[in-house]
Amino acid sequence: MARNILILGASYGSLLATKLLMAGHNVTLVCRQKTADLINRDGTEVRIKLRDEPKHRSIFSRDLPGKLDAMPPQNVDVSRYDMVGLAMQEPQYTNHTIRTLMVKIAAANLPCLSIMNMPPLAYLKRIDKLDGMDLEEAYTNASVWERFKPGLVTLCSPDPQAFRPPEEAANVLHVGLPTNFKAAAFADEAHNKVLRELEADIDAVKLDGQDVPVKLKVFDSLFVPLAKWSMLLTGNYRCITPDDPVSIRDAVHKDLKLSQSIYDHVDAVAQKLGADPADQVPFEKYAKAAESLLKPSSAARAVASGAPFIERVDLLVKLISHQIGMPNAEIDRTVDTVDNKLNVAEGGGGAD
Repeated sequence: MARNILILGASYGSLLATKLLMAGHNVTLVCRQKTADLINRDGTEVRIKLRDEPKHRSIFSRDLPGKLDAMPPQNVDVSRYDMVGLAMQEPQYTNHTIRTLMVKIAAANLPCLSIMNMPPLAYLKRIDKLDGMDLEEAYTNASVWERFKPGLVTLCSPDPQAFRPPEEAANVLHVGLPTNFKAAAFADEAHNKVLRELEADIDAVKLDGQDVPVKLKVFDSLFVPLAKWSMLLTGNYRCITPDDPVSIRDAVHKDLKLSQSIYDHVDAVAQKLGADPADQVPFEKYAKAAESLLKPSSAARAVASGAPFIERVDLLVKLISHQIGMPNAEIDRTVDTVDNKLNVAEGGGGAD
């Protein structure tokens, strides 16, 4: 049965969209009118490398069994959809037309699968030790999530690394690290039935008889997606320095012992919240993957280009760690560095 999925965000969201389209499901991408016109005219192109192949393949949406369209947020009819994917950067949800759409999604009680690095605040309320904790400071506008029922929001660890090549059109996405989306289950089994259906359909897809990487994997544990926090705090946010940004590889491998200490501490924070060590990714596996990540993180690139706001998982982890009595000086130092760079971008008084 073909499902209709609404995905907010046409950049990173086009990766999940392509996987769904390959499995025969229909997808609407929510984006700016100019990008929507481009996608409706030409479709999307996602470049991905299959196992043991030396070059990336281009997968074009127009060649896939599912149907793709794109539209600006004000044109969306939420009654058409079975599920929503949240694939925008967290600060983008403060845009007025996006917020209006989010109100409609919440009112329609649609299940929402987030592939953001920053977990929706409603999702964190599903974790007993975080429910009621003071975490709003980490969000650009925490009120965006007030109308969402926690059980209808789940989180998917956005482990695949992908980016829009700057010299290409806005409908092109290049996948640098084709790992899996690891999703926690919803609270309601009716929604999990749809989620597991999508998981199985994506898993069955073949391309010229070959398996296609970037699967959707569903887990019962709420903590599996939190494994990404260790990676973000060890690599992505440490790409932001007082000077120019550095690659994820350099951020991790410049001082591997320090990197492991940060990684292990964030893992320990997650375990204090209730995570099983089996929910988490060993540091050695992450460090090996980081060797191929030769660009600065999207957060570092955004700060370097003058963005006044970025997703602040670094600040979220700091707030949590302090409130559970597990502060860490290196994490605090990272947060201070990011704060200072953002203050400079805003024209504030932060020193470089």
